[in-house]
This record gives sequence, structure tokens and C-alpha cells, in this order.
Amino acid sequence: MNDTAPRIEIIAPFQAAFEWMKAMLFRPFDFAKWLAIAFAAFIAGNLGGGGGNFSRLGRLGNGDWKYRMTRHGDFGGDWDVAPWIIAGVVGIVLIALALSIVWMWVSSRGKFIFTDCIVKNRGAIAEPWREYRREGNSYFLFSLAIAAGMMLLAILTVCAVVLPFAPFSHYDTLDAGATIALVVVVVVFSLVWIAIIVAFSLISHFMVPVMYRRRCSAREAFVDVSKLILANLGPFILFVLFGIALALGVAVVGTMVVCLTCCVGGLPYISTVLLLPAIVWLATFKLLFLRQFGDPYDVWANTAIPAPSTLPPPPTAPA
Repeated sequence: MNDTAPRIEIIAPFQAAFEWMKAMLFRPFDFAKWLAIAFAAFIAGNLGGGGGNFSRLGRLGNGDWKYRMTRHGDFGGDWDVAPWIIAGVVGIVLIALALSIVWMWVSSRGKFIFTDCIVKNRGAIAEPWREYRREGNSYFLFSLAIAAGMMLLAILTVCAVVLPFAPFSHYDTLDAGATIALVVVVVVFSLVWIAIIVAFSLISHFMVPVMYRRRCSAREAFVDVSKLILANLGPFILFVLFGIALALGVAVVGTMVVCLTCCVGGLPYISTVLLLPAIVWLATFKLLFLRQFGDPYDVWANTAIPAPSTLPPPPTAPA
């Protein structure tokens, strides 16, 4: 029996992805196709951003915050808030939550549309939307369940960190022992959370190609990808590190585009249109990297579209 494991490469599929991107977008150049693929990438959630202003939070560290709160009326003890304000805030939160769930559903379907555009070298939206309806809905329900579980886990984590230090809440500052314990607990829980987020992000990163190839459920894809990563930790760690470097490069290019276009290039969908070559390049790289693990992970295997000769062939399974 030949137990020689296939050699998994990083640079070869990256170079092949560049050639495939050029063939898709520039040979020949079709502006309508460009816009359609960009729309698929946009609804798939390939670009996004956000931010916030947390500068005022530092003021809570001042030792006399309780005095100011109770004596100067910053947070009065007898609030007089109109019921319609409370109802309005609750309504806005519910609407935002509903829109987020709807966008998650659209994005789940969009991931399969964008994958189909890359695999079949086309700019179709309606056909793959209908064709991969079952897989998209399965991925959406799985993502929704994971999001709910993560929120519950976050609440339990906060309670586990805060409740042990509740007896010290009546002091302005913690003593040395309690401070060290709090720092250790926060660091440990932060590392655990980072590990969970990275692991799930990596697994979900490859679930869509597996579901696209096998037309299976999200649960089956999650189990299969988890086993694949555990059996090939080295190549996937290299993929993550290489992907981080590529993401930083795309972020730098995106920042330059925003500056050169007077922030127009930072608008939703417009940014996707301008950065489409980089987006297609990276998405194709992921598919070609996964393709090296054999036919069950080759998204081109079940299509009539011939892959170009520049693509590295998948390794032959051991006899």
C-alpha cells in the first residue's frame, strides 16, 4: 500500500488563481460580466467594515464616577423616560436584528452564487440562486444556530468573568490579588475566544466549496472540513498565515483606492467593483488550495466547464 501523502502547496495554487482571475475578468473584458460577478461577491459578504468611537469609555475609570452619577444628575436615580422612547428603541433593535437575519440569509445564498461564478467563469445570478437554494438555506440555518450559540457563550463568559469579582464591586479599586486574578481570567478567556473564532472561521471558510461540490448539508460539510483540517494542520496553518498577509495587502490597496477616489471607492458595492480582481484572485486561491486534497474537494469535478491547464491537478488517492 502506498501511504505517501500528497504534497500540498501554497504558491502553485496562488499563481494558478492569478491566471484564472485574468481569464475570467480580462480575456475578454466584459463590463456587464464584471458588474454581475461583483454583485455576487458583494452579496456573498466578501468586503465589509465598521468602526466605533470608544473614547468616552475611559471616563468611567475615574474614581468619583459614583459621586457624579448620584450628585450631578448625569444618571439620575429617578429617570423620566417617555414610553414611546422605550418602544422606539426596542423597535429599532428588533428591526436591526430582523435586517441582520435577512442579510445573513441573502449572504448565505450569495456565497454559492459567487463560487458558481468562479467555477463556471460566468456572471450569472438568478440561475445559481435557484440551483443552490437547498444548500444556501442549510448554510444559513447552520450559521444562525452558531451565531445564537456564540451569543449565549459570550453571555456565559461575561458572567463567569464578572461574578467572581462581584464582592469587590463596592470598592473603588481592587486589591493586588484580585487585580492579578482578574487579569489572568480575562487573558485566558480572551485566548480561548480567539481560538474558537479562528477555528470556526477557518472551518466555515471551506464549508461552502465542500457543499457546492457534494450538494450536502452544512452539518455534513462542517464535520468533514473539521476532520480534514485536523488531519492536515500544517498546510492549513500555512494557508491561514499566507491569507493574513494577503488580507493585509488587500486592505492597504483598498485604503489607497478610497483615498484616490475621495471616499467614493469605500461605498458598498462600489468598493467590490473596484477591488474585484483581488477578490476573485483570493477566492480562486481558496478553491485551488482545497482542490489539492482530492476529487471530493475539487469544485470543478462536477461541472462541464473545463479548468485551464494552469490549474494544478488534484493528487491521486493512495492505492
